[in-house]
Amino acid sequence: MAVLSSQWFAPTKLVLSFATDGPGAFTPDEIESVVERDGSGNVVGLRLPQKAALIANHQVYADWMYAWALTYFMGTHKDVFIVLKKSLKWLPIAGWGMQFFNFIFLARSWASDRLHLTQSLAWLARRAEHEDSPLTFVLYPEGTLVSKDTRPISKKYADKLGIPDMTHTLLPRSTGLHYSLRSLAPRIPSLQLIDITMAYPGIPALRYGQDYYTLRSIFCDGVPPPAVHVHIRKFDVHRNVPIGDLSASNPRALPADGGAATEVDIPEAEREAFELWLRELWREKDRLMDRFLATGSLGAAGRAGEVDVPVRLKHRREVLDAFCFFLPALVGWAWSQLR
Repeated sequence: MAVLSSQWFAPTKLVLSFATDGPGAFTPDEIESVVERDGSGNVVGLRLPQKAALIANHQVYADWMYAWALTYFMGTHKDVFIVLKKSLKWLPIAGWGMQFFNFIFLARSWASDRLHLTQSLAWLARRAEHEDSPLTFVLYPEGTLVSKDTRPISKKYADKLGIPDMTHTLLPRSTGLHYSLRSLAPRIPSLQLIDITMAYPGIPALRYGQDYYTLRSIFCDGVPPPAVHVHIRKFDVHRNVPIGDLSASNPRALPADGGAATEVDIPEAEREAFELWLRELWREKDRLMDRFLATGSLGAAGRAGEVDVPVRLKHRREVLDAFCFFLPALVGWAWSQLR
């Protein structure tokens, strides 16, 4: 639905680049094999990990739609899972559809949310591994958009930690991602972490994306971003991400209510190591945003290393598939009217 909405009402393209050095870099052979084209040279697929957590910086509310468009070309768009506020669960039509597709709803109280999140992800991971089906779990570690209201909060948090604040992003909060990866990894041995940095043309330095591209301006006023730049890195979670010791976890069972659970009982040293690792990942995003503002490209090779992917359906017959998200919601609405 995200791709069709963009194609009909807000045409744009993804401009992809791939990390070629540093943590999460692709080898030249990997980059060559990632992009799948048809006989006319059009991009029809991206050979990226089929079981992954996907994280990104957060500039505008439409970020999640363009991230979902990326998963469409990855072939995992029907198996995307997102964490949302619990209040959205009861939205008419859309909320029912999200419940049907196993989105995870949190009350924003970590004391009550952590076990629910862990159990939900463990169940999804176990199912994906058993059925050999895709899974893409999307999370924004900043927790909210960069804006004039959230910038001071990030600065205050940085001052509390005694570290410099970010310039173009917010300091990431590591807790949710750490718990999520510890829940997924024991049940998916091949789990990857896809890290994307998103940038939009036309936003000056130290200004805020939501002042330029809102959902209303994009889809109602016909002013979409001319391109959405996406820089991609990937990590093998078990080998390259410091999520801690999970040898005591039982991948065949879900974390239980009450008592100890390896996934949620994280030693302080492991918690700090992961927080420092994620923070450095975000420092690199800040450096990438500096590059984008200076050159118009996120990739080290500039325009020469970029791949343009128009956000549109690959086949006309997929128009009907795009509306399948709403079918469970409509059934739920009809049932509520009959009761």
